Amino acid sequence: MYQSLDPIRIIQTLDRLEARIGQRFPGSGLARLCAELSETARATTKRAAEIAAHNWPLRIAVGATIVGGLWALIGMIKFLHLENIETNVGLLQSLEAAVNLLILFGAATWFLFGLDDRLKQHRALDQLHTLRSIAHVVDMHQLTKDPHAQSEGPPMSPQDLTRYLDYCAEMLALIAKLAALYADRVRDPVVIDAVTELENLTTGLSRKIWQKITLIGTLERPYAGGA
Repeated sequence: MYQSLDPIRIIQTLDRLEARIGQRFPGSGLARLCAELSETARATTKRAAEIAAHNWPLRIAVGATIVGGLWALIGMIKFLHLENIETNVGLLQSLEAAVNLLILFGAATWFLFGLDDRLKQHRALDQLHTLRSIAHVVDMHQLTKDPHAQSEGPPMSPQDLTRYLDYCAEMLALIAKLAALYADRVRDPVVIDAVTELENLTTGLSRKIWQKITLIGTLERPYAGGA
């Protein structure tokens, strides 16, 4: 039970975070963003399971197409009468065409065999793009929260500012966990690389946030000593 991510636990964690943000900063944009992230998490859980599942109608259609093409290829080879190759003068050109057709059939077979995986890859990358966009929106919310001078919104106490930034860092960490659901269910190198890239993005953004939190603590200590 501890060898893979549990999407239900991720959703529950997001719901608790949404409640904490709503209680501390009611009606704030961060609270609305967390609520939207919770809805995205539910959709992500469903879509990740759908992507991981086998597309049996597509697989059956691909199998039927390959079998039909194989039978057509066998029929064409029989039609050429290769056993009479020494006496048939025009057979060489027909044989060359047959070889070209065989090469094309092999390429088409390879394409059809990987069609389901490529569709999964495309759908997973599309959902990862959505999570990446939300991560940048979270970063925009913390961008103006400068410990020295806040450029937007009502001024916050050091405690509220620390808590606000902490909530942003938690949201970024949960976005990375949602992305990891796709790497856990779709063992595609391109998807895994995209998930790793998104995890690096959220880690870098969180690092900037924790630098601000550390700076807030540094600014508070001289004030506390003077008091």
